[in-house]
Amino acid sequence: QVQVVESGGGLVQPGGSLRLSCTASGITFISYTMEWHRQPPGKQLELVASIRSGGTPTYVGSGKGRFTISRDNAKRTVILQMNSLKPEDAGVDYCNAFYSHTISSWGQGTQVTVCS
Repeated sequence: QVQVVESGGGLVQPGGSLRLSCTASGITFISYTMEWHRQPPGKQLELVASIRSGGTPTYVGSGKGRFTISRDNAKRTVILQMNSLKPEDAGVDYCNAFYSHTISSWGQGTQVTVCS
């Protein structure tokens, strides 16, 4: 069965860092673009970053320059390193294994809290 599991969220002060991890099983990992989405409190999901199987990253919004997405295909893991965190970065971060507009697998989410 498909399983996508995130970890690494937590509470951090502004300016701090968090490292989110996502491991996907039950899929051909190298065939999937891996994405991180964030749902701020009371808002809808928004794409934060994505990385293609060959390692090409895409960053969306204010995470540019502060966040780094990477993947280890052998470990079937994608990482989101978040530095210089701001209160606006808070929310539940979800990992998505994306194949097409009709084929994707989502994790349960991990909470990111930036407390000022």
